[in-house]
Amino acid sequence: MLRIFLFTILIIHGLIHLIGFMKAFKLSEIKQITHDISRPMGFLWLITFLVFVVSAILFLSTNKYWWLSAIIAILISQFIIINFWHDAKFGTIANIFILILALTNMANWNYYEKFQTDVNTELRKNSSLQTPILTEADLFGLPDQVKNYMRYTGSIGKPQVNNFKVTTEGKIRKNEKSEWMPFTTEQYNFLQQSSRLFFMNARMNQLPVSGYHSYKYGKAIMDIRLLSTFKVQYQDGSEMDIAETVTFFNDMCCMAPATLIDKRIKWGETNGEKVQASFTNNNITITAWLFFNDKSELVNFISNDRYNYDAKKKLPWSTPLSEYKDMNGYRLATIADAIYQYPEKEICYGKFHLTNIEYNLNRTKN
Repeated sequence: MLRIFLFTILIIHGLIHLIGFMKAFKLSEIKQITHDISRPMGFLWLITFLVFVVSAILFLSTNKYWWLSAIIAILISQFIIINFWHDAKFGTIANIFILILALTNMANWNYYEKFQTDVNTELRKNSSLQTPILTEADLFGLPDQVKNYMRYTGSIGKPQVNNFKVTTEGKIRKNEKSEWMPFTTEQYNFLQQSSRLFFMNARMNQLPVSGYHSYKYGKAIMDIRLLSTFKVQYQDGSEMDIAETVTFFNDMCCMAPATLIDKRIKWGETNGEKVQASFTNNNITITAWLFFNDKSELVNFISNDRYNYDAKKKLPWSTPLSEYKDMNGYRLATIADAIYQYPEKEICYGKFHLTNIEYNLNRTKN
């Protein structure tokens, strides 16, 4: 709704600038402007109209640089308004409104650029890595449940995974009392570097919120910002490092089954259709139980090693999975919840829908 409203404002505000062009070239009798307008100034009114229209088109097509043309249009428009203040002063209100939204999007672009820079750094490190084919022989020593899961997902006979990119959409909340916030995410995982770079765009009370989770070499930072500028939540330290190690291993299990041959994984007890595993990275070891159904689908992942900042202690953390579908040649779960088990009840704080996944990217982003 806000998107259509801003698009409409850009178009209408742009169209108003045609009035000055029409008066300068005497294309119509314009009584709203009492002062004469020279032809050079009339061309400036026309240019302003065109730049606002370009901004509107870029905005509607979700071009991330739309704010740049909008700011240029505002600067020209305000120059015109100052020169014709008596007749055009109210146009300043529209310019201020558009400027606020443009600056907000510029802040988001700057914040996202940090994420992009980190991604490109990691991708360059992966550019020369080999990706041999995953074979049945590579599964030697794995529990039968895990072998069957890897076969079911179509991982056998395809390249081993060095990195992967994931996009999701869904909704998230801080706790049970918080409102759900719709979001989209973009995420890159790098196995050799043990890096997970996760960027989220959400809306809280119609205001944009961005979050960057950075996990590199066992060190994790979570930075959530309102308008991509004002920090509303920031976490780092040992508890965060452990929590993101759990999440990194969860990503491997849920979204990149081919990585379950990783030597950092130690497979432990099996009990029916569930298997215990430990994962060690940067001297941090976490454990989890993997639950499978009779189709060999992974249907849940539970770990007791993830810290909950609301409860100020570790709580059982689970990600029930469902709706397996073919995604770029693999059969993967496309729906996942993120749940903490409190002593009195379980609370779901995140609902994720997998929209795309790519493996073994070997070039940097534009």
